[in-house]
Amino acid sequence: MTTTLAVIILALCLLAGLLLIPLGLPGLWVMLAGIVAYGWLTAFHAVGVKTIVAAIVLAFVAEVVEAWLSFRLARRYGGSPAAGWGALLGGLVGAMMGVPIPLIGSVVGAFVGSLVGAVLFEYWASRGVETALRAGWGALVARAVGAAAKTAIGVAIAVVATVAAIRG
Repeated sequence: MTTTLAVIILALCLLAGLLLIPLGLPGLWVMLAGIVAYGWLTAFHAVGVKTIVAAIVLAFVAEVVEAWLSFRLARRYGGSPAAGWGALLGGLVGAMMGVPIPLIGSVVGAFVGSLVGAVLFEYWASRGVETALRAGWGALVARAVGAAAKTAIGVAIAVVATVAAIRG
């Protein structure tokens, strides 16, 4: 019974986590919680320290890639470091503000927040409307690319956990 429960918890956490990532919610960390729970319920027989560490490393890489893309693409489109910070902070605020609207609210909030944050911070730094708008567009593109990259890494985490569970 414990093994069946462990498999159900793992499957639900992996699936829920993958669905949460594009919504701007902590899906990778839900996946990690499921992996640790699976390990604990099976006495860390199948999913052990190596699997958990691999999943944690992948999750941190995903977070870094997402943040780096926000800065990099805002800069690539002509923004200053201020635009990168604005995109990051605006995306977080937007995602939180959108949460009350089921499913799509946090996604739209994160995208709009990234755009608005980059525009406002860049305008504050450079006083140039055109530069601020270009930086905002870069932040919007970065948000989309970041969500895709983070989801891809989430799939890798799911594969690592599933393979470990099956081999166990």
